[in-house]
Amino acid sequence: MASLKFCTDCSNMLYPREDKVNRRLLFACRNCDHEEVADNCCVYRHEVGHIPSEQTMVVKDIASDPTLPSTNIRCPKCRYEKAVYFQSQSRHPDTRMSLYYVCRNLECQHRWQS
Repeated sequence: MASLKFCTDCSNMLYPREDKVNRRLLFACRNCDHEEVADNCCVYRHEVGHIPSEQTMVVKDIASDPTLPSTNIRCPKCRYEKAVYFQSQSRHPDTRMSLYYVCRNLECQHRWQS
């Protein structure tokens, strides 16, 4: 069963580290010099992948946010000629940069991407 290990000196989480000289697995603290030999040589890695559209949850009043840049682009839904835009926040190397637009018409607030 996988479990988290914590440093006995500073209570921070221990991370797996390979001791190549002695060919063994250690758990080491990144904040102090504490290390301990792993009792199980199995390391689990859990990655959560997100697609850009999952990370662009648009809040209700995003169209009136004064910190976002605005442009004169026509909304494909209501034909209003102003929108705010922002860039995709995905850090995945396979994901291309995308711009997301939100219509500034408060009755529409349609969202689309370039």
